[in-house]
Amino acid sequence: MSTTIATPDLDQSCAYCRSLIFEHDPVCLRDCTDDCQSATYFCNHACLVAYIDANDLTVGEACEWSPE
Repeated sequence: MSTTIATPDLDQSCAYCRSLIFEHDPVCLRDCTDDCQSATYFCNHACLVAYIDANDLTVGEACEWSPE
């Protein structure tokens, strides 16, 4: 599986808050479980976390942990 790396446009907006990503500390994500989709950009980790929570992206995806 290969993917190319490209710098987003200067007017690229955050997938969560729609702020310009380069005015902050941008984060780029790519889902490579199915042919590496287009990158999704967030202006910072806080927006990424909020996006994950708002879209229930962790439901059913976490490993179970038991102290035993």
